[in-house]
Amino acid sequence: MTEPGVGSDVINMASTARREGDVYILNGEKMWISLATKAHNFLVVAKTDPSAGHRGLTAFIVTSDMKGVKTGDIHGKLGVRAGSTGWVAMENVEVPVANRLGEDGEGFKIAMAALDNGRYTVGAGAVGLIRACLEDSITYAKERRTFGKPIADHQLIKQKIGYMQQWYDAASLLIYKAGWMKNMGMRNTRETGMAKWYATDMSVQAALEAVQIHGAYGFSDEYPVERYLRNSKGAVIYEGTSEIHQLMQADYALNYRQDGNLRCELPAYDPEYWQSEPVEA
Repeated sequence: MTEPGVGSDVINMASTARREGDVYILNGEKMWISLATKAHNFLVVAKTDPSAGHRGLTAFIVTSDMKGVKTGDIHGKLGVRAGSTGWVAMENVEVPVANRLGEDGEGFKIAMAALDNGRYTVGAGAVGLIRACLEDSITYAKERRTFGKPIADHQLIKQKIGYMQQWYDAASLLIYKAGWMKNMGMRNTRETGMAKWYATDMSVQAALEAVQIHGAYGFSDEYPVERYLRNSKGAVIYEGTSEIHQLMQADYALNYRQDGNLRCELPAYDPEYWQSEPVEA
């Protein structure tokens, strides 16, 4: 599904949901779904009113054991090979009205609210990847010697490491800011989008520099930096591409985009509720 731009109401979605009495009949296929063959519950957004644009979408909880639901794995990914990614197909799946999430026509808002959480985890993961690139590059640069001294003493290697440190510090602060806002129960769509955009873009750059520092070894699987590069590339695509985030942040700056209140806001973090120790009955 594409996110509509200013003045646009085009939804690139083929999945449909038609109400018949106490059930909705769902048809369609969703690709590039995390844990598609592992999860039991799916959040599915489908068109209930194809003529209403993004206002004609509705969200549902679909379970893998419903008749007509099929799933499969996607193989041959460039990176994130340890993560399960697949597809979910629905053919005349009867979904009870009770499984509708929110009201008819609220699917787009629900999907966008879900992205605030998905984008945060992707951005946080990218921060960790930058740190891994930085730490591995520092270790290798101190061990690898050329012209009688560690390559860490060469100015251009220092430049690469200096940039990685800058990217890590800035990405961390953006993620921490968005996380703090989440804990406070504050709307954080802009801040989470900015953190995801910056952290993922910089994770690719950090991985490229890490491979360069490792030289020929960086081009092999003898060191993990080649895996860092493969893994980093996916994150600038999923949960909103870098290009769409760039446009979103520009719209925020130009005051073309403003976030309204959600009908159901996520609550602030409550330490008495989220306890690490199990509560005795």
